[in-house]
Amino acid sequence: MGPTGPKRRFAAGKSTTVTLADVARLANVSEITVSRILRNIGPVADATRDRVLAAVAELGYVPNRVAGTLASATSNLIGVIIPSLSNIVFADVLRGIDAGLEPSGFRPVVGITNYAAVTEEKLVGSLLAWKPAAMILVGFDHTPITRRRLQQSGIRVAELMDIDSEPIDLAVGLSHRAAGYESIRYLVGRGYRRFGYVGHDWDTDRRARLRWDGMVEALAETGLTFEAEALFEGPSSTQAGRTMLAGLLRKPHDLDVVMFSNDDMAVGGVFHCMAEGITPKRDLALFGFNGLDIGQALPTPLSTIRSNRFLIGKTAVDRILSQPDRDGATAVIDTGFEILTGETA
Repeated sequence: MGPTGPKRRFAAGKSTTVTLADVARLANVSEITVSRILRNIGPVADATRDRVLAAVAELGYVPNRVAGTLASATSNLIGVIIPSLSNIVFADVLRGIDAGLEPSGFRPVVGITNYAAVTEEKLVGSLLAWKPAAMILVGFDHTPITRRRLQQSGIRVAELMDIDSEPIDLAVGLSHRAAGYESIRYLVGRGYRRFGYVGHDWDTDRRARLRWDGMVEALAETGLTFEAEALFEGPSSTQAGRTMLAGLLRKPHDLDVVMFSNDDMAVGGVFHCMAEGITPKRDLALFGFNGLDIGQALPTPLSTIRSNRFLIGKTAVDRILSQPDRDGATAVIDTGFEILTGETA
């Protein structure tokens, strides 16, 4: 592969690779017809095309784009798929991945889903077609087709940021349910009793929902509940946090602490308090999640939980490089979390 190639080739492991012949057999057509349809060459009857594409989906087949140009069956690429580039959380994960890969000769190819599972499915199909040495994704929420393709690929698959479900191969991250639970236990221990919650769309952020579940569990154990909640119908942002806290505080209640789904939202809450003359902690406690630098750089540092995002990315790569063959056994690596006391709760 030349001087910049990987030091060790990744083996396909015990895969059950789906071939073009398998698709042709299931669709009851020739291999040539399957190839033409997948390459979109020439006219094909709609019924035949639909039958072939259904077989592709059912089998999880991925065309091999490398086979025609390279002698080896794998490349020195690592597929990396993340939900967003605008969220600094994932930029930190990418830094960890890049730091782990830098001396190895492998190179990341990054795709962005914008939190859409169907986009992830397309990206996975495209990247697997180039026979990457491994795939790194965020979370466990995949379409059935995506999951089949990853399972059948035979390469290492790392699912990051979450360890609350069973991985396809390797999971590296933290328990978000535990993080939510411990944040409530911490605040109850500091004397808070009247809790509110400001969050964002759970449909696209399963991890935020898991944290909320952990919070509810911890509150119930103390005989408490959330007395007021506001959920933004969209992705998290500083503006959304500011707007939602403003709306929450317009309603009659006597909250002494508000939990936010993450630091983006919580920083917006701090800005609202600054604009309205509300002193965080003295008048209303605020608590976030992620431990972002911007929250700690505020005049009143945010009370929050720090997730070890750089470590998550670096740890995943280190494990993949040290154990390049998928052996069929799943593994979970807990990188933990840390409560930052801050000055807002």
